[in-house]
Amino acid sequence: MFILCLVLAHLVADFYLQTDEMVQDKLKNIKKHMTHHTIVTLIVLAAFSVNRVKEEGILSSILFPLIFIVCTHFFIDYLKIKLLDTMKMKREENLKRLSFFLLDQILHLLVIVLSGHLFLGIKVSSILDFFQNGREISTVNAVLFTVIIIILTTSVSGHMIKILLGSLPNQLLTFEGKYSFKNERSEDHFFNRNSGKKGMSEEYNYSIFSKHDLSRGKLIGYIERLLVLVLTFYGSYPAIGFIVAAKSIARFKQMDDRNWAEYFLLGTLASMFIGITLGIILREVLT
Repeated sequence: MFILCLVLAHLVADFYLQTDEMVQDKLKNIKKHMTHHTIVTLIVLAAFSVNRVKEEGILSSILFPLIFIVCTHFFIDYLKIKLLDTMKMKREENLKRLSFFLLDQILHLLVIVLSGHLFLGIKVSSILDFFQNGREISTVNAVLFTVIIIILTTSVSGHMIKILLGSLPNQLLTFEGKYSFKNERSEDHFFNRNSGKKGMSEEYNYSIFSKHDLSRGKLIGYIERLLVLVLTFYGSYPAIGFIVAAKSIARFKQMDDRNWAEYFLLGTLASMFIGITLGIILREVLT
């Protein structure tokens, strides 16, 4: 329960208390980011260490694990920023950026587990047992784990897909479709000098763009992955196909553009993969 709360605090600080502006210039706002982590981690440590403070003191129960978690978090984030700047990745190298993001999050989770083992007396074996006990998990732990999975399904996976797709042009994000208009005019040949007709043909090709509220697309992605998560949890895999079909019908006109079709396919497949994977994990742990 304690480790789950620390993981939940980390996700809240990283994906809800950190704004888009802070993400874009993380080095400039890293002090503010660390302040968020310090506050939420301190709240969790203080709430669960009331009895330990009386026995072992505030240093070993709260202060040492807090310093360890916050300082290592700062070091990992700072190192990732410097590595990205040193390597000077192009915007097209989305897979490398995604791998850095995943490695960054895995290291943060390992630090949380290590701090629990070093300072709070939580054995790693007990954490592994959590994923093997199935129905022996308490209701509180089941709720906490479900909340973590929901956050991973929505905000975290949304950020992952955004990195994978890269920074697409605004025109592609607001693209509605391509249309053609052909105008033909024909007249009989005068004076009957030659048989046949004369005329003129004009063809116009144009694209339609619409000023969408991009937050709606974000919300649709959240709902889509949550539906996939629930359907996977209950083993209703055929129903997932209806979600893909509904998205395809809604975007039918835009499929004529190859760039949009590839963007749509990549985003949909990534979203489905994440939703199904997390659904399987949730089912295996809770049932």
